[in-house]
Amino acid sequence: MNAMTASDTDATAFSTLIRTASHEQHTEAETTTFMGDMLGGKLGVAAYTRYTEQLWFVYEALESAAPALADDPVAGPFIQPELMRLAALERDLEHLRGPGWRSTLTALPATEAYAARVAECARTWPGGYVAHHYTRYLGDLSGGQIIRDRAEKTWGFAKKGDGVRFYVFEGIANPAAFKRGYRGLLDRVRADDLEKQRIVSECKRAFSLNTAVFLGLGEEFPLSA
Repeated sequence: MNAMTASDTDATAFSTLIRTASHEQHTEAETTTFMGDMLGGKLGVAAYTRYTEQLWFVYEALESAAPALADDPVAGPFIQPELMRLAALERDLEHLRGPGWRSTLTALPATEAYAARVAECARTWPGGYVAHHYTRYLGDLSGGQIIRDRAEKTWGFAKKGDGVRFYVFEGIANPAAFKRGYRGLLDRVRADDLEKQRIVSECKRAFSLNTAVFLGLGEEFPLSA
């Protein structure tokens, strides 16, 4: 018998289901060697910069598609201006790499695959786009703040200033309340049980794609112990 029956699924809020079902993949992404080394202060600012560059490709795919999905009944409610990160990312990259940062921007193969999947979902499957939207933005509002704090302390960035603006949501005064509202949107998402299962599967895929980026970064920045 399946661990979770249909009646169990009906009784479980979708926001809870999507969080618990993807917990293993989420933990795997958070505990990669690269992320551990970076958060542990063992890597230089070049590694942080390279990571920030990879984020640009993913968020460009997410946010360039947002206007076309704004009126979509499934994805539309999640398109909220206060979440948008691309402008802050670009300001950070200018600080980290200088005004010519665009000319040297390169994506890892894993990043290209990640961004391509986001773009594909944006074009063909709003529910899949929601899965990627959830894994990125709620992660930024939560665990992303740990990265900001460590980056400020390790590399001396001004608190919530250039270099870490990606993690600063100036339009969200109360992140905890915002996250509750976002989870409410998930609970009301216009999708039947089968579609919700597909969204959960895509959420797991999103974390795996993110993990692959960390593994690629780890190959570029191995510790010379």
